Amino acid sequence: MKEITMKNIRGKEIFLGEEPLQRFLAEVRGEVIFEHEDRYDDARRVWNGMIDKRPALIVRCAGPADVIASVNFAREHGLLFSVRGGGHNVAGNAVCDGGMVIDLSGMKSVHVDPDRRTVRAQAGATLADVDHETRPFGLAVPLGLVSATGISGLTLHGGMGWLLRKHGLTCDNLLSADIVTADGRLIKASNEEHRGLFWALRGGGGSFGAVVSLEYQAHPVGPEVWMAAPMYSMSKAESALRFFRGFMARAPEDLGALASLWSAPVEETIPESVRGAPVVVFLAVYSGPLEKGEEIIRPLREFDTPVVDLSGARRFVDVQKFLDADYPDGMYYYWKSLYLNDLDDETIKTLVAHATTRPSPLTSIDIWALGGFFSRVPADETPFARRNAPYMAAFESNWKNALESPVHVEWTRRVYKDMERFSRGSYLNFPGFGEEGEELLKGAYESNYERLKAVKAEYDPHNLFRGNLNIRPAG
Repeated sequence: MKEITMKNIRGKEIFLGEEPLQRFLAEVRGEVIFEHEDRYDDARRVWNGMIDKRPALIVRCAGPADVIASVNFAREHGLLFSVRGGGHNVAGNAVCDGGMVIDLSGMKSVHVDPDRRTVRAQAGATLADVDHETRPFGLAVPLGLVSATGISGLTLHGGMGWLLRKHGLTCDNLLSADIVTADGRLIKASNEEHRGLFWALRGGGGSFGAVVSLEYQAHPVGPEVWMAAPMYSMSKAESALRFFRGFMARAPEDLGALASLWSAPVEETIPESVRGAPVVVFLAVYSGPLEKGEEIIRPLREFDTPVVDLSGARRFVDVQKFLDADYPDGMYYYWKSLYLNDLDDETIKTLVAHATTRPSPLTSIDIWALGGFFSRVPADETPFARRNAPYMAAFESNWKNALESPVHVEWTRRVYKDMERFSRGSYLNFPGFGEEGEELLKGAYESNYERLKAVKAEYDPHNLFRGNLNIRPAG
């Protein structure tokens, strides 16, 4: 490799000669992949098939030393770069066009301390990696709903899952993080050291450095839990959501739940007559005493006569994989979200009306019940400001044909725009492509936004880490 063309942080092309490239390659233990290589296309692909970016080189880091070398190389030459954890970010921020990808996906080790109930995981680990290691100890970290999701991106923008009402967001359970900063230092951020940075990492995103490992508080869960999964005809959707509203107002915090306006999947577990039919689904997980679970979830199963009911007691690790088949690698995804001010009758009627216009049976409108532990965390304790929201609506467009992408993106944006009158702020793990720029960030972080900019100015004053939902430094 004699020289390559790359983009700098201002988006302009520059040439890197053989000497600086060879010096960099000598400092890195992991693979470095260039555009002309056969393995390049596999290395640049991410979960969302919509993302088709072509970086100039990909550094598959073997450990923190490779991350430090990569950050130093980028800084010294003014290179555009992105940081990849699990590669599951719907906006595709794990990769960049013409720059360098600092790929942490091979850094997947997980260590559990069952006595302290803590988990230390490298940034490339997925939910499945963490769940696999915590299960033998009857422990779980509050994570997301799809097991292939990477833990680092999930954590840095919050992290919603079945344990949200009982134990909070993933970021609420973060104890410390090891992070490589823009000046090439590896530091630990926690409540004891670099406290401002630690505050920013608990929901503030990837603008502050390359997180290489995360330490979490784990909690006793399972090994079995009760899961509700009844499906009702879409003709019952409005009354079902009114029922869901009343039920969740009285539900114990051990119950995490959402209601989904969807179409029954075409799977063997679904009767042939129901497959593809528009439905409203109650998905709920009770993580309290197993003997109480069936009784707790019964009202969700008896709201009406379900067209199919997949409820039952399951291992928690299997619950974490329950939705995996619906979100395969390489399908096309475009998701946006809003925190609802209420789930009143007008909001319900509008959500159901939009659900009837979904351009794909794979697309859903999901209404997450919040509250519990999530809502008791003060709004300024983490950057995640919308703690008083009772519900979050996610507009998840999912489809298989690339030629149909404009239709699905337009539908999602239209629904999002219409639903803004019932809401305030977005969940930044479901941001579309972040098209709204700083307005999206201000809506999510509210009064915490200026503090995030100040932390950014302290740790990355030249905005080296910009391949993300970027928070620019103050001043």
